[in-house]
Amino acid sequence: MVRPTLRTENLVLVPQTREAAVALLEGRDCGLPLAEGYPHADTLDGLRMYVEHGGPEAAGWFVTLAEDGRVIGDCGTHGWVDDEGRVEIGYGLAAPWRGRGYGTETVRALVDWVAAQPGVRTVEASVEVGNEVSRRVLQRLGFANTGERDHGEHDRHWHFERPT
Repeated sequence: MVRPTLRTENLVLVPQTREAAVALLEGRDCGLPLAEGYPHADTLDGLRMYVEHGGPEAAGWFVTLAEDGRVIGDCGTHGWVDDEGRVEIGYGLAAPWRGRGYGTETVRALVDWVAAQPGVRTVEASVEVGNEVSRRVLQRLGFANTGERDHGEHDRHWHFERPT
């Protein structure tokens, strides 16, 4: 799958490579300047899954600041479109970069790209119950909260969907 560079007003979403992911996991230079707080724990978990289980259907981007190219977060899909036309997305920003509108810009760019891909009928996302900021980002972008789901012991998430 060819993933383009995605541009917003303030951000550039740079396609991740396996080599860059491995470098970050090993604490080496990934070829991009890193902003304060990046990578964060969720990033490392996501990159580990990408390296261990990601195939050509995995789609991930580094979220960089347009002004200087520093990586402030990441986003992507959890696999690719299923038989029912659903794709689940994930995203995260380092703590110092939250609350500035970058999350909304990131998710909007990601969803616009995913929704335009062949066979995609619904974009989904899961958010930890209590993560009000992320919940508001999704709702602002037209996602509907379809309820809570268990994601393991003591781990509850809201589930969101947006038809394309």
